[in-house]
Amino acid sequence: MEVYSTCKNLTFPLLAFVLFISLTSPAATAAKISRPAYTNFVKTKCKITTYPSLCQKTLIPYASSVKINSTRLCKAALNVAINGARNATVAVSELKRKKGITKIEAAAIKDCFEDVKDAVYELKLAVDAMGHLSDKDKEFQLANAKTYASAVITDADSCTEGFSGRKVNPAVKKIVNSCMATITKLASNALALINHLY
Repeated sequence: MEVYSTCKNLTFPLLAFVLFISLTSPAATAAKISRPAYTNFVKTKCKITTYPSLCQKTLIPYASSVKINSTRLCKAALNVAINGARNATVAVSELKRKKGITKIEAAAIKDCFEDVKDAVYELKLAVDAMGHLSDKDKEFQLANAKTYASAVITDADSCTEGFSGRKVNPAVKKIVNSCMATITKLASNALALINHLY
């Protein structure tokens, strides 16, 4: 019983000592120092994008996983753009079910929905291409990623143009323009980071 009691009494001081050593180890200290470094890395990279404030706002949350890896940052930017495009898909889809939508509006919304679906698909292809940059055809894969990211901007423009010159409810047009602007900005930032990768 004494032996058990002694071991039990030693457990807490021993754990405290181990915890102290681990927290004051070079690795732990480096981890503390690295967090601001990772954030600064993202901030620096965002300076070359078209929309630097948006870039920082959307990518700093990924700083700890990106670390100081430019390829990971590009993938994070593309994934953020995918989420933006998916949200746009939902918003445009909801417009289709809105009461009072005219035939002209319905046709434009349908075309826009297809454009946004294409944008999501192309962003996924861009992410896939970025995952093959260690392959022998690195330049080809990088060119593909740039092409796909650029195509997304074209898709958003195509959607917006589909509403121009037509009698469309201003509220509908405002929602569409806002969604497409978001896609364009996120895709533009991702493309800028990819263009400055090497």
